[in-house]
Amino acid sequence: MSPRRKSSLLWGLVGALLFLVLALGYRLAGGTMPVGVGGLAVIALGVGLVVTASAPVVATRLRR
Repeated sequence: MSPRRKSSLLWGLVGALLFLVLALGYRLAGGTMPVGVGGLAVIALGVGLVVTASAPVVATRLRR
């Protein structure tokens, strides 16, 4: 696996976990969400995929 691919996968994981931490922290603080835990997992997967796909583009732009 190339370092660039590994980096983008790790950024996707960070994005998904960050979403889950923020969403669950909001629920612990007393907020209500329109989805349950399973729905949050699906949304986190989507966030992780978007971050994984956009990480190489952002990294290229930051190098300029």
